[in-house]
Amino acid sequence: MTTHTFHEDTWELFKSLEMSKQLTAGATLAKLGNDHPEIVALCADLGKPTRLYDFGKEFPERFFNFGLAEKNMVTAAAGLATTGKIPFVATYASFLGVLAAENIKTAVAYPNLNVRLIGTHTGIAMGFYGSSHHATEDIAITRSMANMTVISPADGVAMAEMVEESVKTYQGPIYFRVSRGREEPVYQKDEERVQNVIGKANILTDGTDITIIACGIEVGEALKAADQLSAEGISARVIDMHTIKPMDTEAVITAAKETGAILTVEEHNIQGGLGSAVAEVLMESDAQCKFKRHGFYDEYSLIGKPYHLYKHYKLDGEGIASVAKELIK
Repeated sequence: MTTHTFHEDTWELFKSLEMSKQLTAGATLAKLGNDHPEIVALCADLGKPTRLYDFGKEFPERFFNFGLAEKNMVTAAAGLATTGKIPFVATYASFLGVLAAENIKTAVAYPNLNVRLIGTHTGIAMGFYGSSHHATEDIAITRSMANMTVISPADGVAMAEMVEESVKTYQGPIYFRVSRGREEPVYQKDEERVQNVIGKANILTDGTDITIIACGIEVGEALKAADQLSAEGISARVIDMHTIKPMDTEAVITAAKETGAILTVEEHNIQGGLGSAVAEVLMESDAQCKFKRHGFYDEYSLIGKPYHLYKHYKLDGEGIASVAKELIK
């Protein structure tokens, strides 16, 4: 495993990374567009930041900008889905998974339509924009909706694979939760590595002392934490639980039985998020282990540079390692 140094300058560097999840989503849809004329894309005046514009440049007649009307956009996507289209809707998560939650529930989830919702710039990725733009509730909101699949990919490769799967084989509404595209790559573009499949967790490192279950941008940080723990003689298993609903319950139960301790890590309120979902699995099983949810402890984030916020809330590699050591002490 490679240890990466997490510098503040990294955030500027990642702006140009090809692995950006937003870049990958738009580019993937553009590649699929010719073979799948049913794909359409909808944005709310944020086609460039969400990178759906990459699809719109290739297929302008299938790209719709609704302006600052997110709720109308979601309802329109539901209408398009009833005609056999597969709409991909993208805007900031605070305006999609939170602001438009009622429209998602009533127009998309309730009729079980093939709408793909992409909430970008999740968690505290918007930094100085503050609580109105931070999205630390969207997992709890969307996973509580019947019929809804909830996915939080670790990087661009993972996002591309699951977007393609969602077009070719998957049925029903999906909420994709992605960051700003500034995260370090977890997966490489080759056929030898583990593939990302909806509903199937990926075990990235094996371990015997503790399991760290993470999603989204925190997967890369969990790997850094595992490196640090290994240097201190602690063996940590890292699981990328990209699909939060439906969850890979077997991976959770096996980890509990084999390592005896589970730490969940998410850029989200611990109430109702990934940690709550894992806890539900454990409580309904015969597995017994030490357990802790790590994320935002039922509070709103401070306002500042993302790098400093992740460090402050112990959501960087070093912070996660310290929380893990406290759990198994």
